[in-house]
Amino acid sequence: MRLSKRLQSVAGLAGVCGTVADVGTDHGYIPVFLVGGKKADYAIAMDVNPGPLRRAKEHIAAYGMEHQIEARLSDGLSALSPGEADTVVIAGMGGSLMMRILSQGEGVAMSARKLVLQPQSEIQAFREFLYEHGYRMAAEDMVWEDGKYYPMMAVQPVWEGRMDPASWMPSGLEGIAARIVFRYGPLLLQQDHPVLRQYLLQQQKQKQGILTHFISNARQDSGDRAAELRRELEDIEEALRIVRGAGA
Repeated sequence: MRLSKRLQSVAGLAGVCGTVADVGTDHGYIPVFLVGGKKADYAIAMDVNPGPLRRAKEHIAAYGMEHQIEARLSDGLSALSPGEADTVVIAGMGGSLMMRILSQGEGVAMSARKLVLQPQSEIQAFREFLYEHGYRMAAEDMVWEDGKYYPMMAVQPVWEGRMDPASWMPSGLEGIAARIVFRYGPLLLQQDHPVLRQYLLQQQKQKQGILTHFISNARQDSGDRAAELRRELEDIEEALRIVRGAGA
């Protein structure tokens, strides 16, 4: 079956696994793709709403995978037992919702070998959450599709309860402000990811245009916003310096 670019990248980060649990599965595309492509032996398709779960079951049946993919009604990770899935996928949700799911299902999440996460919003706060809650960044990807940028990551729990700072400040990022690393992604920066570079250039042009508009209109209430824009542009320029150095 064919997936969107976003879901292809999510599936790529999942890689080869034993049992994969897809939280918020919707139509069950990821489980069908991974099991059908011999990337997963078994899958658990989970959704909090009966409607999407019913569609997932129909999709699973259409591919004749009822014995390899189980559908469960579940609020987040509540219907999954610790250790039941070695890979957990949570994609296409807001960052705050995903943080709630990981917090409420912490025991299950920390028992997985890998989590593939694709938040739709609050990306910087979400990366900070992962760092603070003991997840190591294993891989990152970013795609541009239908006019939107989609960053995503694969993370691994840190079993010994300590976060290795090197996992968030890889080679070449030493001394870089943490907010830049959390905002744009440590491995995306380190690898000079082409979509991240495209995003940074787009953001730079957009914010420069807004700043120019503020300055030219000389609005009395624009001082704070102009200062904020200048700080954001400085961070973007620093991020561009990093990726250009990585790609040299």
